[in-house]
Amino acid sequence: MIQIANALSRYANFTLGGGSATVAVLHREILEKQKWISNDEFSLCFALARLTPGTNLLAFCTGIGWLLRGMAGAGVALLAASIPCALIVIAATALFSHWQDNRWAQAAIHGAIAAAVAITVKTCWTIAHPHFQSGARVRVILIAASAFLLYVWARLPAIEVLLIAGAIGALLPTVRR
Repeated sequence: MIQIANALSRYANFTLGGGSATVAVLHREILEKQKWISNDEFSLCFALARLTPGTNLLAFCTGIGWLLRGMAGAGVALLAASIPCALIVIAATALFSHWQDNRWAQAAIHGAIAAAVAITVKTCWTIAHPHFQSGARVRVILIAASAFLLYVWARLPAIEVLLIAGAIGALLPTVRR
């Protein structure tokens, strides 16, 4: 339990760049370094977290904790991933009121937003890459492009896009490894 709390409190609270950056760092720590769970289990937690309302990162960390140690692991993961960050947000919000009219601070925020977009794209690749094998590339591209069009062009809510993509994924044939 201490290892779960240590990993999630370090990476879920102190990785800058938003939830996507944090998921990429957690992928490296949980799968590649610690080898606590499989890639399929990681992907399952990621997908289920996207289907939950609220903070997906907390849902993701809670799912990882559940896989590792059941209900107790889920509780430890949730607390480790949320309490330090909540305190940081309170402090940052208090400081922002002093920075909101500062042109240097605004320029820094705009730079951080651009970096967050790049980090999000990298995270998408980190998660999709294991599923992007030669026999499955068309399937992955079709589902991703369809989801993008449904969300951006058709303006469907994210939950509907995820459910439709899940249905498409269930119906399209998969290639066995």
